[in-house]
Amino acid sequence: MNRRSFLKTMGITSVAAGGFGTAYAMRRNPYYQGPVSDHFDGLRFFNPGGVEPPGIIDLARWQVTSSASPWPEAWPQKTTSVLPVERVSGDDLRATMVGHATILIQVGGVNILTDPVYSRRTSPVSFAGPQRVNEPGVRFEELPPIDLVLVTHSHYDHLDLATLERLHANHDPLVVTPLGNDTIIRSAIPAMRVHAQDWGDVTEWGPVAIHCEPAHHWSARSLWDRRMALWASFVVETPAGNIYHVGDTGFHSGINYRAAREKHGGFRLANLPIGAYEPRWFMQSQHQNPEEAVQGMMLCGARNAIGHHWGSFQLTDEAVEQPRQDLHAALSRAAISQERFRALLPGDAWEVPVDRLEDSLGQSMLFR
Repeated sequence: MNRRSFLKTMGITSVAAGGFGTAYAMRRNPYYQGPVSDHFDGLRFFNPGGVEPPGIIDLARWQVTSSASPWPEAWPQKTTSVLPVERVSGDDLRATMVGHATILIQVGGVNILTDPVYSRRTSPVSFAGPQRVNEPGVRFEELPPIDLVLVTHSHYDHLDLATLERLHANHDPLVVTPLGNDTIIRSAIPAMRVHAQDWGDVTEWGPVAIHCEPAHHWSARSLWDRRMALWASFVVETPAGNIYHVGDTGFHSGINYRAAREKHGGFRLANLPIGAYEPRWFMQSQHQNPEEAVQGMMLCGARNAIGHHWGSFQLTDEAVEQPRQDLHAALSRAAISQERFRALLPGDAWEVPVDRLEDSLGQSMLFR
């Protein structure tokens, strides 16, 4: 079954999950009960001043009018698999692309895995749905000890219960995730250590602090739980500099990027999504494109950036290489070096450079 047939018959993938859930039959949130806030109405979460995700009519229009570019069954022809170092220390910051939004971040003696997906498909079923076209850039058996896992939201290409179960059995990491996703994880893996955060919360773990910050997106695992678990980005405050990890987001006029810079003062590294953005009329409110990702890099004050969420699973209409091509064109227009904003392939590892500034006394300071 191909991608379009699956969408038409199931109506749920990591991109359009819950697109049919506009009939609010469920009046109780099964994942989270808490006070009303500026982004929770007592039943569902929402983006303040933002745009709701498209519904069934727009989804049907996309499927009828779609002119998706065909993807190869395997790309690139040979995927590099690397053996990471066990840990890094001092000012070192090492990022290794596993695939899609899964990045191994090693900093300050701590190993962090973002949105880990090792499954063959990003789907509620094992026999259909988007299938990866490359192997993970780090074999699961060759992961170093994983201390922390960051899960940004509940879509299947970010919250993969099968992978989390393997991580629990082999590494027993602490999972940090937005409100409601902890219930989803614990329902499948009761013994997993999970800490749920609201926007603005901070959790300390050893030498790092994990801040939960807004993103303009949404969530769903089925037809009926649309926006019932929170979505977020994360800021990881480390002795070697701040790291900004954004799983999925619409650009939202750059509001969240500006707020992140105002609050955290800039970043040594930002992991920003650059894929799953075509057609724009359907995707633009929830998925930024590479041009917007470059704007986001500048607005949040990131010295370096990794482009992720591309090249592993075909979720939308653009060709497999288009995100990287569009990113390079956007960087050229902004006069930013491609060395500073890299669209990593699975198996690519980057020793993120240290930028040092001179303070008024001439003393060297680490940019963070």
